[in-house]
Amino acid sequence: MPIKRPDFYALLGLLRSATQEEIRRAYHKAAKRLHPDANQAPGETELFLEVQQAYQVLSDPARRSAYDATLGPEETAPEVVEKRVLLSRKEIARLPESQLLYVLIDIIPSEEQKKTISGAPLNLCLVLDCSTSMKGERLDTVKSSAVQIIRQLKPNDIFSVISFNDRAEIVIPATRHQGNTHRLETRIQMLQTAGGTEIFKGLQAGFEEIRRYANPTTVSHIILLTDGRTYGDEQQCYELAKQAADLGIGISGLGIGSGWNDIFLDQLASYTGGTAMYVSQPKDIERLLNEKFSNLNQTFAENVVLDFQPSEQVTVSYAFRLQPEAAPLSKQPPIPLGPILKDWPLSVLLEFLIQPVKAGQETVDLINGKLEISAATLNMAFQPVPLRLAVSVRETITPEPPPPALVQALSKLTLYRLQEKARAEVEAGNYEKATQHLQKMATHLLVQGERSMAKTIMLEIENIEREKKFSESGDKQIKYGTRALLLPGERKR
Repeated sequence: MPIKRPDFYALLGLLRSATQEEIRRAYHKAAKRLHPDANQAPGETELFLEVQQAYQVLSDPARRSAYDATLGPEETAPEVVEKRVLLSRKEIARLPESQLLYVLIDIIPSEEQKKTISGAPLNLCLVLDCSTSMKGERLDTVKSSAVQIIRQLKPNDIFSVISFNDRAEIVIPATRHQGNTHRLETRIQMLQTAGGTEIFKGLQAGFEEIRRYANPTTVSHIILLTDGRTYGDEQQCYELAKQAADLGIGISGLGIGSGWNDIFLDQLASYTGGTAMYVSQPKDIERLLNEKFSNLNQTFAENVVLDFQPSEQVTVSYAFRLQPEAAPLSKQPPIPLGPILKDWPLSVLLEFLIQPVKAGQETVDLINGKLEISAATLNMAFQPVPLRLAVSVRETITPEPPPPALVQALSKLTLYRLQEKARAEVEAGNYEKATQHLQKMATHLLVQGERSMAKTIMLEIENIEREKKFSESGDKQIKYGTRALLLPGERKR
């Protein structure tokens, strides 16, 4: 809906301290998302005109200065989210070598916003692999699961379905469907398998459907279901995912069986703050698809992006989202952190590598940037949330224990990072080191009572010793199994 008397900075998602280059980039991003040629949603033309007006004022120094004089204090703006930031150390010693420092960031809706949160309509597209390998139980389960989703749609939800193999077909075009769903269900049930797997064709068709109604008032998301590998079009898929991120469209993937490319699907999803999930058995398709659909319906903010200027002295050496959907994150800003659910915070762990501190330097900036938040549940424009993290430098420090919550987060992530190290050692040909990491994992899992996962790891150790590589199924079971252990008990798969 059009926004009355907008704050021009909030409308473009800017802090009042924004540079002219930041204003230019924000305008082009907003214009791309709202331009009438690409967006058919009601009311978006008016919003596009307001964005143009905001840019005309803020890009002109004299007009910007006059506009700024009409604004109240910046601190009076309503808080959209509350954040808790824990550092493993608030001070570091002046040392001649590099140092690691960990930061845990929890982000939740503010108390003020919790009182007014309303459900935003979904703009959902299912992109379904219908290649020959999906024949039988896999496609049958996908079809029945898609029908269940259709029956749960609300009147204002927008839904579309694309099938693909070596070509793509629009099964259900993007539109609001109210009342009788029999016609839609029939189209789903008529799906058949044939041909190979070309994911870009399916994604491109899904993107074109969903972008027609992608706007700041809807939660727009593509869910890709596939059991195969795409060849030669991976980079095209990544470029499309970046375009989707610019338009506020999320992408998540469900990989069925063991033949799909997990590295590709993880990377694809990460560009938009989405997630990749492993479906070991066809019977799990229904549960995981319904879980994803439920999360989308519980969305407070579709994606939070951490943006800051990288530094030569400090780099992000590791980044991981612990919840609501566990997944590795990009290490280069801007970093899509993922969604905030109404009842589950966004929890992210960052590992910083700090280069030797210079003589006379008293502080080290870890982050001096902002959190950009896309929230269709809020019928208002709002500014990014400033985020600055720094540590003091001392000649000598008295060691203090890290905050318990951060220690717990690091402990939970230990097993997942061990499997990453094992993978890397196998790729480097260091099979003995790989099995040592896996044996350590199995021991920890047995202590935790996770006997099934421990058994899977022990079998994989034997496979590595024999075949000098991970098996496709064992590799994914260990990777996504340890990832699932990171979630709170009631959300573990």
